[in-house]
Amino acid sequence: MEAKVRVRNLHKSFHSLKVLKGIDLDADEGDVISIIGPSGSGKSTLLRCINLLEKPDEGSVIVDGYELTSKQVNINRVRRNIGMVFQQFNLFPHMTAKKNVMFAPVELGVMHKKEAEEKARELLARVGLADKASSYPWQLSGGQKQRVAIARSLAMNPDIMLFDEPTSALDPEMIGEVLQVIKELARGGMTMLIVTHEMHFAREISGRVIFMEDGLVLESGSPAVVFQSPREERTRRFLNLVAQAD
Repeated sequence: MEAKVRVRNLHKSFHSLKVLKGIDLDADEGDVISIIGPSGSGKSTLLRCINLLEKPDEGSVIVDGYELTSKQVNINRVRRNIGMVFQQFNLFPHMTAKKNVMFAPVELGVMHKKEAEEKARELLARVGLADKASSYPWQLSGGQKQRVAIARSLAMNPDIMLFDEPTSALDPEMIGEVLQVIKELARGGMTMLIVTHEMHFAREISGRVIFMEDGLVLESGSPAVVFQSPREERTRRFLNLVAQAD
């Protein structure tokens, strides 16, 4: 079976700074992969290369059989199948929660306005915000904004979701409500790659955990292996430091 996401020898630099130094990664349908590691290790850049928000310098990214850097590929069509949730929500401040969720399907001509409105209401209910459809972002808590952002990413019916540290901008008491939504998506069989600093969450939700450092994948394995008996000394040091911080 062909992987949903296949990354081979991925390199990315910003000026003289080499951020990714030859990443290989496969995600099959229904895989939930958590990507952990210190800040600056290239985790977010990897996600942004997977949907071509950043263009790789070298290597290949194949999603659903399409090589994203190929001139023959309609990247916008492929992106419809890739939802992305960012650290800072990125909601349109002048639109209600419902209109934020409706925007992409209507703007891209995928749904008529009435259909998109029904879909938006359904998705807001799914993330526990049925009563906030008419609220603007400034009227919502951080956790509520991030749940609207997740609903917005689901509006195009993607079959792959990318989460870039979805709880890092949240107060501790709001983290749980966002992680619960992501857990429900995982139970539904969504293919997901999640950059996270929430180690307990990564251990609980993931089928596989990847540890990155300095633009490389240093370790990859089941949560049991990576968290309980990591092969690499650097992974052990990182997890010990995180445990001490908790």
